[in-house]
Amino acid sequence: MSSESVCYWLLLLAAHFSLSASRATAAGKVPAIVVFGDSTVDAGNNFIPTIAKANFPPYGRDFDEGVATGRFSNGRLATDFFSEAFGLPSAVPAYLDPSYTIDQLATGVSFASGGTGLDDLTAKITSVIPLTQQLEYFKEYKERLRLAKGESVANEIITEALYVFSIGTNDFIVNYFVFPLRPAQYTVTECITYLIGLANVAVRNAYDLGARKMEFTGLAPFGCLPSSRSLNYDEPGKCNEEYNQLAMRFNSELQEAVRKLNRDLAGAQVVYADTYSLGSAIFANPSDYGFSNVAQGCCGTGLIETSVLCGLDQTLSCQDADKYAFFDSVHPSQRTYRIVADHILNTALQVFM
Repeated sequence: MSSESVCYWLLLLAAHFSLSASRATAAGKVPAIVVFGDSTVDAGNNFIPTIAKANFPPYGRDFDEGVATGRFSNGRLATDFFSEAFGLPSAVPAYLDPSYTIDQLATGVSFASGGTGLDDLTAKITSVIPLTQQLEYFKEYKERLRLAKGESVANEIITEALYVFSIGTNDFIVNYFVFPLRPAQYTVTECITYLIGLANVAVRNAYDLGARKMEFTGLAPFGCLPSSRSLNYDEPGKCNEEYNQLAMRFNSELQEAVRKLNRDLAGAQVVYADTYSLGSAIFANPSDYGFSNVAQGCCGTGLIETSVLCGLDQTLSCQDADKYAFFDSVHPSQRTYRIVADHILNTALQVFM
């Protein structure tokens, strides 16, 4: 091995151990992960009458002991990897799961609900938990935390916790295109402005309840979801570029909203997490990220199956989900969630580590 190669590998090792050390000390800075959002961060709040569930095989097949927890993944989510990186438990519990005690929820809790959106109307379509109700659950959680831990400890957890928002895609895919409810009221441009306004209100409400360290995840190129490709009638199998353009426009306005929030909210740190550029890079060069298939999901035919459709015929599911960017036709595989988590941890969340 040449001296240049030795130096290269030494530098890589040094970078690895430096990052590991910084993450090992991060637990003191962030005592809990608090999550609001949709199916990308729903840890199993499926104890409600809805079809938007993932608490059955093949979901969870690569989770601890192969349990289907309700996560829309073959394993863990990005927020679970966030928690582990901050020295907290390796999985963030779902708030509505009765098996978790308030002591367990004290280091992390997800109020997220698959199928929901920034717009409460989006949640009504599949009868899931709207974002406004998730914030009400957060109020309830604060009181439970105060009773269990005492005022001082509870306040410290609430103030120092990291708050993650991952939401917005369903407002476009479900509410605007599949069930065209909002188009009767808004043009696309007006709808984006309306949704950004709702995101702004949600962050401000969380701030009023004590949140100070907040991350808002931008939209990924959802026009490249397997389901979006399947339903792209103009170019079947290709990414729907109209959807991708919408995601970019939304993200641009979201970034401006985040800048304004940081100016307006004293003591708050609100960061925008870009996932669009990472998603685009994965779709452009999948093998660079270890994927052999980015156009289909692992379960079923991989074209349109999600939730209950994903569990209809498990025999069709792929053998190795790590080779697929998506586990079903909408949701990333565990491997993709890990890549996304590492990307966000190394960019947007560095300020908290």
